[in-house]
Amino acid sequence: MKHIEKEELYAHVSDFLKTRGIELKEGSYTNFIHNGCKVLADAINLSQQGVQRAKSGLDEKLDQMREIIHEKTAPRGPANPPAGAGPAAAPSSEAGPPEAPQVPPDPATPPKAGKSTRANASKKAAPRRGRKQRPQP
Repeated sequence: MKHIEKEELYAHVSDFLKTRGIELKEGSYTNFIHNGCKVLADAINLSQQGVQRAKSGLDEKLDQMREIIHEKTAPRGPANPPAGAGPAAAPSSEAGPPEAPQVPPDPATPPKAGKSTRANASKKAAPRRGRKQRPQP
């Protein structure tokens, strides 16, 4: 909005009152109306400046928020870049620690105690308490 001049507001109020049949003549009430128009013009102008500052600050924060949302929701690049697409010696920091190579177990080595699935599979589950077992026909 444009800056409002103090005298401009008084002139518009005076013209409005003239169209309604009221003419402002010099006197104490005219001075009060004139001073009121000055205060109102100052208040409007200061409000406009405050709104402009708030708008620019809000726009700045909104841009920061959009940037953060964009960074958090942007699609990630491929975990393993194709061969020849960049340096292959340095894995990316986002991939996590490198995995140990998987070695098949040696068939001559006996399994560890407590880990055998065959021994655990042959055990039957204990019946639940509180339920009576019906005889099998």
